[in-house]
Amino acid sequence: MSTAFLFPGQGAQLVGMGADIAATFDVAAKIFDRANEIVGFDLRQICFEGPAETLNTTTLSQPAIFATSAALLEVLRTESATQAIVPSITAGLSLGEYTALYAAGRISFEEGLTLVKRRGEAMQAAAEASDGAMVSIIGLDEEKVRQLCEKAAEGDLLSAVNFNCPGQIVVSGTVAACERAAQLAPDHGAVKAIRLEVAGAFHTSMMTPAAETLGQALLECDIKETAQVKTLANISADYYPDRQAIVDGLTSQLISPILWQKCMERLLAEGVGQFYEIGPGRVLTGLMRRINRKIRVINLSSAASLKTLIEARQATA
Repeated sequence: MSTAFLFPGQGAQLVGMGADIAATFDVAAKIFDRANEIVGFDLRQICFEGPAETLNTTTLSQPAIFATSAALLEVLRTESATQAIVPSITAGLSLGEYTALYAAGRISFEEGLTLVKRRGEAMQAAAEASDGAMVSIIGLDEEKVRQLCEKAAEGDLLSAVNFNCPGQIVVSGTVAACERAAQLAPDHGAVKAIRLEVAGAFHTSMMTPAAETLGQALLECDIKETAQVKTLANISADYYPDRQAIVDGLTSQLISPILWQKCMERLLAEGVGQFYEIGPGRVLTGLMRRINRKIRVINLSSAASLKTLIEARQATA
């Protein structure tokens, strides 16, 4: 039975994440120490203590989520009871794709953290230079969301960008268009529309300056040409075949839709039987429940969840 490791993206952060892991497992504490050295400031304290308004910024939430996910992964890799749990496939939601590439051995921890720090800074700068927003539309299928976007755009930028699971699609564009979409959504049959707490219109052309900056950083990054573990690309639901595809995919990701539902449906169709969500929160666990209720995702987001898994493995050893 093949195994997939899944990694969450921006929005999964919460104040206190990683604190219990670092207090319980020395290897996790060392990951946060390394992270502080790489970024040049106290990322550990921001994760553990906040404040929320600091942690929630695009610039800081991205390296914070990457570091926390990596700390959880390090415990899984080094505990004797869980060392045998290895993925054949990794995938991550937007930002989480960097953690997925790290888990697959395509990039180092230092390269990954440096990239997501630059990514967050570039996205924040692009957001500040534009006037964008994002809205989650609940209860509509793809076609109805596209119709909603056509109606609400009124000549402004507005498009569906995050296809997360059945009945949950995020639209992104100008603030005015997003506000119209939220107002019109109930008329199109939506259960509700939720304005997301993000800095700008991510995954649209408004992020072109960020994509250009990130593209240059990726060209300078040491990305391995191949790896034994496959990584699924958000923008295509296909596996990355080589280094250039990763550079192109991560660059395009900033201005392209995220096809998370299609990624998960591909893994299910290929017979993946074990799924682990590794990182703060339970976002991907919840999305899988909407995609296929029969699939159980083992959520590893805390010291308690790691201990439960370790004890279960020891009991069956």
